[in-house]
Amino acid sequence: MILDGKLISQQIQEEILLQVNAIKADGGKTPHLAAILVGNDGASETYVAAKVKACEKAGFISSLIRLPETASEQDLLEKMNELNNDKSIDGYIVQLPLPKHISEHKIAEAIAPEKDVDGFHPQNVGRMALNLPTYLPATPYGILQLLERYKIDTAGKHCVVVGRSSIVGLPMSILMARNTVPGNCTVTLCHSKTKNLKEFTQKADILIAALGKPEFITADMVKEGAVVIDVGITRLPSDKTKSGFRLAGDVNFADVAPKASYITPVPGGVGPMTIASLLINTLKAGRGEVYHSK
Repeated sequence: MILDGKLISQQIQEEILLQVNAIKADGGKTPHLAAILVGNDGASETYVAAKVKACEKAGFISSLIRLPETASEQDLLEKMNELNNDKSIDGYIVQLPLPKHISEHKIAEAIAPEKDVDGFHPQNVGRMALNLPTYLPATPYGILQLLERYKIDTAGKHCVVVGRSSIVGLPMSILMARNTVPGNCTVTLCHSKTKNLKEFTQKADILIAALGKPEFITADMVKEGAVVIDVGITRLPSDKTKSGFRLAGDVNFADVAPKASYITPVPGGVGPMTIASLLINTLKAGRGEVYHSK
């Protein structure tokens, strides 16, 4: 069965719109999500445009702040400081990847934790690890939402995560191991130094691929009946599309889908859920549900 992230994301946006309308009717503040985009990376442009559109559907105010590719790290930090102190903005994100001369770690630490709706600040990562109220990283949170809404039982299952990035793989491994629903998995975290990777992936009841290598996971690496979550998205050249490229995930979908009990497509799987999670986190920020200092 296909795990339809586009459909679930739309449902979440409709649910949030009802809540936002109720907040407005009660004289409350409309949630406001801002995004900073440095440079004009094609994939980032597409992604940010989708976020702005989702904000509109959910009844949010959205702001897009553009900085040139040549902007210095200090320029970006100064703009972030403005947003940290702008009471009209509930949450904001700095779109990744950043130009090479800007430190992503330094930027993650500069976001005010109470406005960090991407869940990247070390304080929010620590709260996540301790199972305290926080903003969960948007992509892993989106995957949890998919598992929950499709009623996929995770307790006691063996979850194998391939990829250990601080944005997806590592937090995903923590979230799937927590004593929550979804969660309570026995988790194996694999990465580029893992030997005999296939031995691990073949034992996975739930396989989460987040390694950034197009169509790397093939049918011989997957157990019959496994739940397969494909986080990757790569542009590959194609003479069959008008744009001249096609989007591919980390999983060879045509090869793996017949063996999987559930699988996410690319596009239309995890991507839309990431955006839905940002909206949920921004709604929480607007309500002061995580940080009560407002």
